[in-house]
Amino acid sequence: MMKMKASMLNICLLILVTNSQAFGFGTHTTTTHVHRSTVSTEIRAIERGDGMSGGGGVPMPKSKEKAKDKANDENNNEDDGLVRPKVGAEMPDGRPSWFRVPAPSLKEDSRYSKVKDSLQNLSLNTVCEEAQCPNIGECWNGGTGTIMLLGDTCTRGCMFCAVNTSQTPPPPDPFEPFKTAEAVSEWGVDYIVLTSVDRDDIEDGGAGHFATTVELLKMKKPELLVECLVSDFRGDKDSVSKLAMSGLDVYAHNMETVERLQKFVRDPRAGYAQSLSTLEHAKKAKPDLYTKTSLMLGLGETDEEVIQTMKDLRAIDVDVVTFGQYLRPTENHLSVVNYVTPEKFEYFRKVGEEMGFKYVASGPMVRSSYKAGEFYLKHMIAKERKEAMAS
Repeated sequence: MMKMKASMLNICLLILVTNSQAFGFGTHTTTTHVHRSTVSTEIRAIERGDGMSGGGGVPMPKSKEKAKDKANDENNNEDDGLVRPKVGAEMPDGRPSWFRVPAPSLKEDSRYSKVKDSLQNLSLNTVCEEAQCPNIGECWNGGTGTIMLLGDTCTRGCMFCAVNTSQTPPPPDPFEPFKTAEAVSEWGVDYIVLTSVDRDDIEDGGAGHFATTVELLKMKKPELLVECLVSDFRGDKDSVSKLAMSGLDVYAHNMETVERLQKFVRDPRAGYAQSLSTLEHAKKAKPDLYTKTSLMLGLGETDEEVIQTMKDLRAIDVDVVTFGQYLRPTENHLSVVNYVTPEKFEYFRKVGEEMGFKYVASGPMVRSSYKAGEFYLKHMIAKERKEAMAS
């Protein structure tokens, strides 16, 4: 974010560098004044790095079979140059120039303040705050928030996420579905996202809690579109069906990364095949339900692996996919392997649309719950349902 102050004698440039971390998007800002004539790409790269050097991840660990092959073949490359993320690995130098987001408005009459006050008064959690999302200003000022059900403590420990973890989190608030319906009605929005931490300590993974919340929201405002971004419910198809049939409009579950990197990025209880199976079953349980998923990029994945993941998703008729840049929450989480360029994100968007996804959101600051995507989905769903009624 830049502001320029001009005078008759000289022009100074105010550079505001914002470091926002992903999923644990902690925010730190520093301000520097320099004369305009001294600001160059080279100097900025020296002061904060350009994000395009350093990092690189670490080589994939050798399997026993590959170790034997290497012993017999001195020319055997180390896992064909494939890399993976690792905690404590070298980070890229600085942050690329394309990472810029507007700061939230703190004015008392802003929608950001209204949403924040509404959540605090009803003791509700949002993933926007818990994960310190950089898009919180844009989304909340637009009247959109993502409410996090089932508390703020997760039973899993994924290596990219900064949400609190415990094997014995507090029990869910039984009145939370009612509080949620009340809060959403106060916001006056027509599209809401409900998400949660993983709750492996609950028999159905929290599916019943979600279903009750959806039903109450629909009772209070039938025209409200509801998206649920949920866990894999340990692969329990009954839990998936319970939520899919609750009246929600979009069933979302995040793949997070490509198949090869799953065990390095996600909790051992999660997995590529298990995530695909929940998305597939949700669609089978209610064929007209929209299904959605998201992947983080910058963890060492290859273009071919991203495209293969899209193929696997289309094979089970997933409707929407989003891609965003992974950013390290803290030094105790996975280091960023590389910053993916806006051009690469645009490439994946085009590939996804050509494959038949109904919507692809792809960009450095895109997150699975993002106002721009929800706006598009709202109009797409309304249009398709109107066409279905007319036919």
